[in-house]
Amino acid sequence: MEIILKYFSDFTEQQIQQFTALENLYKEWNEKINVVSRKDIDSIYLHHVLHSLTIAAIADFQPNANVIDIGCGGGFPGIPLAIFFPQVQFHLVDSIAKKLKVVEAVCEGAGIKNITTQHTRAEEIKNRKFDFAVSRAVAPLKELWQWSKPLIKVTQNQNIANGLICLKGGDLHNEISESSTRPKMMKVYDIFPEEYFKEKYVLHVSKQGN
Repeated sequence: MEIILKYFSDFTEQQIQQFTALENLYKEWNEKINVVSRKDIDSIYLHHVLHSLTIAAIADFQPNANVIDIGCGGGFPGIPLAIFFPQVQFHLVDSIAKKLKVVEAVCEGAGIKNITTQHTRAEEIKNRKFDFAVSRAVAPLKELWQWSKPLIKVTQNQNIANGLICLKGGDLHNEISESSTRPKMMKVYDIFPEEYFKEKYVLHVSKQGN
C-alpha cells in the first residue's frame, strides 16, 4: 500500500480503506480461483494496483462517466480505477465467469459500489455506449480497437477524447502498425519511475481521430 501513497496523497479515508482491503481479499480469493500469478500476489500493489492507476494519471474521468473494462480478468484495471473514481460507473466484462466471481467478491469485501459485471465478450455487447474502454494486456491493439470502437460514444464531455486507454508492454511498433490506429503513447516509467514499469506503456486511442 505504501507504493500507492508514494504517488497519490489526496485519498479519502474510505478510499484508503478500500485500497488497503485489496491485498487480503485477493490473497484469499486467489487460493480458490487463480486470477493473479503466484509470483505477483505479494507485489499486488506495484504490479497490479499502481499499474492500473497509470490510467488515472493520464485521464481524469469526470463524475457520471461510463467506462467499460474489456477482459477485466480478476479486476484490473477496473477495480483500482473504481476506487480512485467513486463517482464514475465501471462495467467489467470477461468471458470467463469464475474471474467475475472474484471481481464481485472483492467489490463486496471492499465496499465498492460503482462496478457492474457482465459475463460476455465485448464484441457481443449491443445497445450500450461508454465514454471510455480500458484494458490491460488482453489482446492485440487491432482487436481491442475493433471491440471498443462500436461501444464508445461520439459525444464527449471528458477532459480527454473518448476512446480506448490500454496498458501494454514490450515492443509495440508492429502491433500499432497492424492496428491502423494512431494512439498517443506514454511510458509508464515516466509516470511512476519504478524498475518494474520499464518497457510498459499506456496507449490512448481517440474515437475522433481513428
